[in-house]
Amino acid sequence: MGNEAKTQRVWYALDVTIEPVAREAVSYALMEAGALGTEVGEQEVETIEVGAYFDALPDREQVRAALHEALRIYDLPSSSVGDMRLREVADRDWLGEWKKSWQPVMVGERFMIAPPWSEIAESESRIIIRIEPGMAFGTGTHETTRLCLASIEKYFSGRSFLDIGTGTGILAIAAAKLFPGACIEACDTDAEAIEIARENSLLNDVADRLVFRIGTVSETSASADLVCANLTADVIVRMLPQLVGATCGRLILSGILDSQTQLVLSELHKLGITDPIEIRTDGEWVAIIV
Repeated sequence: MGNEAKTQRVWYALDVTIEPVAREAVSYALMEAGALGTEVGEQEVETIEVGAYFDALPDREQVRAALHEALRIYDLPSSSVGDMRLREVADRDWLGEWKKSWQPVMVGERFMIAPPWSEIAESESRIIIRIEPGMAFGTGTHETTRLCLASIEKYFSGRSFLDIGTGTGILAIAAAKLFPGACIEACDTDAEAIEIARENSLLNDVADRLVFRIGTVSETSASADLVCANLTADVIVRMLPQLVGATCGRLILSGILDSQTQLVLSELHKLGITDPIEIRTDGEWVAIIV
């Protein structure tokens, strides 16, 4: 009994009090800061509490930097995040319990996003994409990713596909599974993201169908029938001429808040694109297809 007590593993939980509107942004930030999982507590009158679990003492400065960046992306004020409290948690295999509760997510008509440990099988009508849930925006559960996946399913005809800012590689993997013979490239400025995307392509048995590279759309002469840029509105606006130039057919722009839609449409208008094919919405997020 004494030996078990000495060797019992200790986890660290960081509890953050927030306004409900910041739930997704804060959960994303905590995963970016190294959390192995997050959970949302019951909502009080005006606040909720998000708990994040770490296997080592979290770096508070790293957490604050990740929160600041997430609030910027979501266009939220710093006041939407309140107190942070750190506590120790005795080992109770919470990670295993969390895995059991993680259910596959259906996106569009055919895509199903599932964790690697899920035993769900692929079929003619259901394409399974396996991604680790801890990968923030690239898990398939975020609205921006769902918007892109549904748009790829609708607009990709199977010739060539270019994914700008690929992250976990989920969109390129989806395109490869949808059309095994397609020419598919994906890029990201983050070398670590490219490595993760390659690992995910192996996990999904499509590594031989994809080309991943470090860089941006402006650093390549590649073009495609369908180009997807799931970024943020400020990055999209800055890169828009290059994105349009790389598109031979259709362009999917996502990562845009509904309050930023007119900004992106105005920039498209300057490039001579006045009528988008479609504007899709999911919650407060928007995807523009041109």
